[in-house]
Amino acid sequence: MSAVTPGLVCAHHHLYSALARGMPAPPKTPKTFLEILEQVWWRLDLALDEEMTRWSAMLGALEALERGTTAIIDHHSAPNAIEGSLSVIADACAEIGVRVACAYEVTDRNGADGAKRGIEENRRFLSDGGRGWVGAHACFTLSDDTLDAVCGLANDMDAGVHIHVHEGPEDAGAGDRLADVADDSWLIAHAIGLDRPLSGTVLHNPESNMNNSVGYANPSRFPNPVALGTDGIGGDMLGSFRAAYLKHRESDVTATPDTAWGWLETGWDLFPEARSDRVTWSYDPVEPWHLAFTPGVRPLEIVVDGETVLKDGVTTRVDGAEIRAKAAEQARRLHARL
Repeated sequence: MSAVTPGLVCAHHHLYSALARGMPAPPKTPKTFLEILEQVWWRLDLALDEEMTRWSAMLGALEALERGTTAIIDHHSAPNAIEGSLSVIADACAEIGVRVACAYEVTDRNGADGAKRGIEENRRFLSDGGRGWVGAHACFTLSDDTLDAVCGLANDMDAGVHIHVHEGPEDAGAGDRLADVADDSWLIAHAIGLDRPLSGTVLHNPESNMNNSVGYANPSRFPNPVALGTDGIGGDMLGSFRAAYLKHRESDVTATPDTAWGWLETGWDLFPEARSDRVTWSYDPVEPWHLAFTPGVRPLEIVVDGETVLKDGVTTRVDGAEIRAKAAEQARRLHARL
């Protein structure tokens, strides 16, 4: 038997992280969240070029589609290949048949010029009709002037801001800085240590938070809508749902899968078009109490915008083996730069 649902939505992704698998060990073992950023992710994003960005997006979108995810909200960073990068990602996802909303991560960690170029990439993409938010890294890498510029652009473009908030202790005080500027259009990623509610949708990334040992966000403590993301650990949203349920239950034995399933469904509010996509699954019924305890459920057929983009578990638009091979080539190029 099989069941049909709308397409799933990954509410917080970093598609460029698809090339991180197998990367060389960092110069020293990170012991804090800041050291993880400095020794792993900030070294990786500095090494990205346009070709790497393209094939990481192709691979990430392919893997998401193969797990029933038809819409991705991406947050990109490539300080040495900023200009045009959001269009590269959008075009790659469109080639696969996956919907995407993009944001470029504005930050001051690469200097004032890097921050300005990030702001201009968000402006260019949105002005050209691209779908997305204005991206920002986190308050602890944003000066007051740069944060003001991010908020100003979001207002000018009638778009929200997609920002990491108190993912680790380095970002303490972010809630106070953002309280007067955040609104319901904002995407608040992580919120591990956030000690006050902010306007916007909280993006919960349980697998990444456990991997980085930054703690549990316990998003049900906020009045906000909550949506599930992966923070770059693939596009398997049923896997993210199970992780969210089990982590929630770890501290509350009365918790049920329904709460985490509601967090999954919030993705459709952020990306309403995914509601019209159709995913036929290998299992029936597709409901939280079954899926929380049934690994291996996979899509058999996916229809996006009226087109069948996956049939009998195989993508129809692209050759998955070719994408994986070309992405592996780019990963080797990337790793050689680290």
